[in-house]
Amino acid sequence: MARANLKGVFATYKVLTDGTRRKYWYHRIAKKRLRGEPGSPEFIADFAAAEASIRTVSNDTSTFGGLIRQYTLSGEFQKTLAVSTQSEYRRLLTAAEREFADLPFAALEDWRVRDDFLSWRDDVARTSGEREADHRLSAISAMLSWAVSRGRLSANHLKGFKRLYGSDRSDVIWETKDIEAFLSIAPPEMQLALVLALHTGQRQGDIRRMAWSAYDGQRITLRQSKSKRRDQAAKLVVVPCTQALKATLDKAPKRAAVILATKTGRAFKKRYFAAQWDAACKAARIKGLHFHDLRGTTVTMLAEAGCTIPEIASITGHSLRTAQRILEKYLARTSKLAANAIAKFENEMETNSANRAANRTAASERK
Repeated sequence: MARANLKGVFATYKVLTDGTRRKYWYHRIAKKRLRGEPGSPEFIADFAAAEASIRTVSNDTSTFGGLIRQYTLSGEFQKTLAVSTQSEYRRLLTAAEREFADLPFAALEDWRVRDDFLSWRDDVARTSGEREADHRLSAISAMLSWAVSRGRLSANHLKGFKRLYGSDRSDVIWETKDIEAFLSIAPPEMQLALVLALHTGQRQGDIRRMAWSAYDGQRITLRQSKSKRRDQAAKLVVVPCTQALKATLDKAPKRAAVILATKTGRAFKKRYFAAQWDAACKAARIKGLHFHDLRGTTVTMLAEAGCTIPEIASITGHSLRTAQRILEKYLARTSKLAANAIAKFENEMETNSANRAANRTAASERK
């Protein structure tokens, strides 16, 4: 029998009273069971019917499903959102469409729809976590706000919803003891990742993609992927290398086109990198700290070295508002402001630990 690899189709299993384990196929968005096995006449007929029902809802501009198509094809969506954000919003809205595809505009105009969305969010939180649940609702709210701005709806009844997940980590930073603990046990590739993050303030994705061609011996020049728009180039960031970072890069092995490579000379995939990083943190008994917190750590260290917020933002690529928020949250608990030159970055206590991190990585690479 012919097999088919059909997107949006999934299998469920049920154990019958006689102990037999039977497989049933379903269309994910249409929520319809598909008879037979993939490739059989019954399956093909049911799949075609399910797809037709989706197209009917999607082409109906007066439903939630139709609004998703309008929003994701709009100029505002494609030109003002970063490419990575567009992809994430499509994923989140697809998940919402499974539940609300045929919800009419009349229901979206009713303020009581807020409770429907929040109740669904609570269900998602129990199965997929609070963060994922909040993100799904945020994507819906962004879409509804767009619909209001275009005159398709009169109000966004999700506006200002209270989040379940406390996601603001702008006051969480890596301290000297954390850095030393990590470097004492992490493999060389993860040590290099920490040094790059600590000395450049870049996101994990940009560090994983950072090419040797971006390093000219004095500075690293890159375009931040998160700032990329469909018709615009990503934001260009130029990071002058500290002496410690330069020494590390000059001695690091060039196994691949990218700076941060696996032992086999390949670029790290997102999941593999996360697994390696988490394993190193666990071995070092580091809890409550994420890789992304290194970005805020760099902001704080630069500020303590006397850099202004515009100077910090020019290096890390943060918006001025975000950099300011990080400093307000962390520096409010410290009194460690120094002079106002980025050169002093390398003379501060935190920077010395960063330099030691880089030097230890270089020594490890020499071995």
